[in-house]
Amino acid sequence: MDVFGPVADLYDSVRPGYPPEITDAVLAYHGGTPTSVVEVGAGTGKGTDVLARLGAPLTCIEPDPRMAAALTRRFPDARVHATTFERWSPPAGGADVLACAMAWHWLDPATRNTRARSALAPGGTMAVFGHRYDYADAAQRAAVRSALHAVDPTAQERPTDWFYQDIVDRGQFDDVRRQVFARQLRLDKERYLGLIRTFGPYLARPPAQQQRAIASLGRVVDDFGGTVVLDLRTTLVLGRAGRPADAR
Repeated sequence: MDVFGPVADLYDSVRPGYPPEITDAVLAYHGGTPTSVVEVGAGTGKGTDVLARLGAPLTCIEPDPRMAAALTRRFPDARVHATTFERWSPPAGGADVLACAMAWHWLDPATRNTRARSALAPGGTMAVFGHRYDYADAAQRAAVRSALHAVDPTAQERPTDWFYQDIVDRGQFDDVRRQVFARQLRLDKERYLGLIRTFGPYLARPPAQQQRAIASLGRVVDDFGGTVVLDLRTTLVLGRAGRPADAR
């Protein structure tokens, strides 16, 4: 996977981090400091920031070599594997905590839940979290959606907290819980357009379509005084790996 590598530096500078409360929530759910933490799809380390505070040895999996290089520079104590989750081999006995920040949709939907469960030690904790980007101003939201629809009428958004439902429906984890953290994020035009340039759906479009989208969104921001206020919703989903049926 080489989607974000070309924009790794921009990604690291403009993507918002995660609430520090996520660290406390994982510790409380897990019941103390874990013995090991594995992060899947670590990118440049936005989620790693909160996971490193868990106080356990940290292993990060990131398939893009440029993202993995940036991650290694930021977290020299972490063990970084430049590979996919599907090709990675879990440690003997499994990880105590397995986490995934804003990358669950990049994993194979047919196997991600079972693979995550099998990578955990019995009683281990899975933590999946990510942002949902919305707009504090309803008029601004409508203008942005109208502009994007004009560029690509086929574009669709995932349902809010879709990964919570995915995890519940697969039934691989016990005691699945969801916590939501909300905040507003004010961005000027340059930073907002930089953020847009790091989104997967944008990067997947042809260059000409990318240029039309940026130009159209730039006009929208200008019409609203040069500022965007994002309504940033961060969802954390926690689950526990129960013991195999034959061990209960």
